[in-house]
Amino acid sequence: MKLGARYIRLPKLFQTLDIAKADGSYTKLLEQIAKTPLLVLDDWGVAQMTDSNRRDFLELIDDRYQHSSTLITSQLPVSLWHDSIGDATLGDAILDRLIHNAHRIELTGDSMRKNKTQKVEKKEN
Repeated sequence: MKLGARYIRLPKLFQTLDIAKADGSYTKLLEQIAKTPLLVLDDWGVAQMTDSNRRDFLELIDDRYQHSSTLITSQLPVSLWHDSIGDATLGDAILDRLIHNAHRIELTGDSMRKNKTQKVEKKEN
């Protein structure tokens, strides 16, 4: 069994998929991502999804559904994810695949980046 993971910010994923459509490598890229055992998608909800983004994301999540693990990070509360997708029908389809059998881990406390910045500032003073 091949072990592996792929990390990508969601806005960068959509940009990469758009480029792949233009250069003809879209199908191959989707297949590669679908076969990745663990896909880590960072920054859910940072940017609005276009119609093309929504359809690409549904395709990707559907290909991975019940075959591979997908980890999504977001500062946006899960209760707002549906609205952030921007299309009720596609939102239902995407979230049905993401939420079914999901394990939700909610982190609380200060940002690690904020804590790191404060430590650096204290050292400099």
